[in-house]
Amino acid sequence: MKPEVEIYDTTLRDGSQGEGINFSVADKLRIAERLDDFGVHYIEGGWPGSNPKDIELFAQAQRKKYRHARLAAFGSTRRKDVAVEADEQVRLLLEAGTPVVTIFGKTWLLHVKEVLRTTPDENLAMIADTVRYLKDHGKFVVYDAEHGFDGFKDDPEYALATWGAAEKAGADVVVLCDTNGGSLPKEIAAITAKARGSLTARLGIHTHDDIGLGVANALTALEVGATHVQGTINGYGERTGNCNLTSVIPNLTFKMKKRCVPEAALAQLRELSQFVDEMANFRHNPRQPWVGATAFAHKGGMHVNAVQKLARSFEHIDPALVGNQRRILVSDLAGRSNIVMKAQELGLRLTNDTPELKAILARIKELEHAGFEFEAAEASLALLIRRILRRQELPFTVDAYHVSMRRNGANSICEATVKVRVRDQAAHTVAEGDGPVNALDKALRAALVAFYPQLQKVVLTDYKVRILESSTGTGARTRVLIESSDGKEEWGTVGVDDNIVEASLQALVDSMEYALLKK
Repeated sequence: MKPEVEIYDTTLRDGSQGEGINFSVADKLRIAERLDDFGVHYIEGGWPGSNPKDIELFAQAQRKKYRHARLAAFGSTRRKDVAVEADEQVRLLLEAGTPVVTIFGKTWLLHVKEVLRTTPDENLAMIADTVRYLKDHGKFVVYDAEHGFDGFKDDPEYALATWGAAEKAGADVVVLCDTNGGSLPKEIAAITAKARGSLTARLGIHTHDDIGLGVANALTALEVGATHVQGTINGYGERTGNCNLTSVIPNLTFKMKKRCVPEAALAQLRELSQFVDEMANFRHNPRQPWVGATAFAHKGGMHVNAVQKLARSFEHIDPALVGNQRRILVSDLAGRSNIVMKAQELGLRLTNDTPELKAILARIKELEHAGFEFEAAEASLALLIRRILRRQELPFTVDAYHVSMRRNGANSICEATVKVRVRDQAAHTVAEGDGPVNALDKALRAALVAFYPQLQKVVLTDYKVRILESSTGTGARTRVLIESSDGKEEWGTVGVDDNIVEASLQALVDSMEYALLKK
């Protein structure tokens, strides 16, 4: 079905301008493939006039076929006092070979006079000449009206003249840009409505998130007449970022009832969000609306009790519709419903009538008071519940351990000794490591692998330390959180003690035990 709102993704161009983001050509091509599969309508690949990487990108992209999206090259209007045919940057836009070309031009007289150092009439000619030239070469032209809202607030008549110049020259879409990201929704609504009343071309919106209103401003413009929205996956972009498409798209579909991407694709939204984070080498933001790990997480006992009875009582939508899932958190705020639902989530048969439920809840609250934290250590929580239920025999126990460090010239050597017992057999191993925890991990693993070869696949993927009650100085209790993986699944475990090595061993033991019992 024809979309009511076109989705224009600029992750590869505007998003890559965010601090810490540096996509390779291969990264960009992989992201473009995923965006095309997802069903976006336009993918802005980059600015072929700005760097060799984007020139290479478009050269490779010409050999690819996209099923849903049209690739766009991005650039600017011709330079002042230069014929459009002689402008090198415009030539590169054509050579990029994309069906769509997006150019930006100046709306704000401040920029025309102080940045471009040209006249208002020459700026209008720059816009019209470039759009017309690109249309004459068979391109679908998107005109981005840079500083569209600030320009209109400064001089409405001139702002409308710039947008009109683009439309009369043949622009297929005129996009109003809140480039500084400082406009309020009421301003966006009023100016977009004014533009809608003056233009016949498709109207678009491009917002930034400098005051935290990037998504709100985009949705506001779409309510009053815009039918084309630009943004980035996960809100990547300069300064505080661009309009976040992972929020705009589900809001359009489920809240505003406007067709954009195929509704079936929404179930891959969280996966797409995580994929782009992975390509950017960023950890996924758990607090992202719709797609974050905590977007449908419930912690308060009363909330969880309500969700257990009727999910929509505390969920605005079914998490599965965007590829997410409900999570029940367990802490000192937990009630019985938290424990029951969390246990069921972990594959343990527990009901409100289970006799041990009261003991489980009491033990969790006791440990939380002592400094344990189970929200990111669900494996430790599952083991705790199992132990109280006495459902399974422990696969091993650690009888003793010793960690030492000695100097060898300029180098320090850490050594750990671990003695474990598996049923009626014992193993005693020694290992060296880069530090006491690394040495302990190696020694424990070496002792257990002889009995459980499958533990060879288990690796420690992250290690976090949190000092509790830091006012006690070096005597403070320490919480250690370990993340582990067997290549297929990931899990977290926790340990707390005055001694960081002991806390680490607790978390390591839980990690190995969970790996053996999780099925």
